[in-house]
Amino acid sequence: MAHLSLAAEPQYFRGASLQSRALGFGLRHTVRPLLGLWAHLPFDLFPPNVVEHAAKLLPVHEGTMWRSVDLPTSTSEWLQAKGVADVNGGNEHAILYFHGGAFLTCGLNTHRRLVSRISFAAKQPVLNVGYRQMPYEPITESVADGVDGFRWLLEQGYRPENITIAGDSAGGYLAFSVARAVIDEGWGRPAGVVAISPLLDFDPTGKLAHRNAHRCQTFPMHAVAKLSDVSLRMDTRRGIVGRRVDPVNMPLADMPPAMIHVGSREVLMADAELMANRLVSAGVPCDLQVWEKQVHVFHAAASWVPEARLAIGEIGTFVRSLATRDVAETAPTMVTTPVPRSARVAQV
Repeated sequence: MAHLSLAAEPQYFRGASLQSRALGFGLRHTVRPLLGLWAHLPFDLFPPNVVEHAAKLLPVHEGTMWRSVDLPTSTSEWLQAKGVADVNGGNEHAILYFHGGAFLTCGLNTHRRLVSRISFAAKQPVLNVGYRQMPYEPITESVADGVDGFRWLLEQGYRPENITIAGDSAGGYLAFSVARAVIDEGWGRPAGVVAISPLLDFDPTGKLAHRNAHRCQTFPMHAVAKLSDVSLRMDTRRGIVGRRVDPVNMPLADMPPAMIHVGSREVLMADAELMANRLVSAGVPCDLQVWEKQVHVFHAAASWVPEARLAIGEIGTFVRSLATRDVAETAPTMVTTPVPRSARVAQV
């Protein structure tokens, strides 16, 4: 099996607790078979987002406050963990977050608990974006909603170099894509990017050749390939001209520092390794952390998986370190006044 030779040395976190092993066992015998069944259907089936509605009952981190934010074409949430101030309270830093779910499922409810823990660890408020998803809108519109979220933060008084963009799974795709889009708009460079188990390349070729192609406890390989086909058909139906540029193929030399988390057996490790390699080769600092035997976005199980709490702590440390970097090192000359929404990038 192919294995990418990295330009930077990954940091490995050894050990898998009983709780994390139980989580992996559960996913392998529930979610993975269901995704395998979906992948073998001869037509595109988009089941209702039941998990998002059920997740309304999930508790958040103790003391968390949140309120709805209406963006032009999506509803988002402004969330502050216990003891975390916003710009009006003297905290000049914030996080823009995108939930995962393969651009098909999940939302603000499923990820509110994870986002609240990240807010607490990073000591920064978070705009959690409820971006539009397939099958109603193509991925380019998901990116557009993310750009709207960044604009909203600018309008609240946050400077571009004080905004970290983060996301998990499909949200990792959006984190890099939105960072690229706002830089191209001339708004300035964000503080950094955090990507948890990110999907960064819709071409399944690299994942199929990787040693993890059939080791992932969450995603069978044919489900990953079908998602790629579904996204391309969605683009075609919406009349999108040209192939969408995935994060691994974007210009990277002017991107901000990045942190990437991935489980050691995830099929998406192929994307994580490729992105880390290309970032470092372009001269961009990238911390690639590989977590032994951890499942896809294991961070979401922080209430009972110790490795998840440790990983969120690592993210918090990274985000806080961005806030202390020399501005001259991480941010070029900036335009801090957002341009009209009509000037947004519709395709990346």
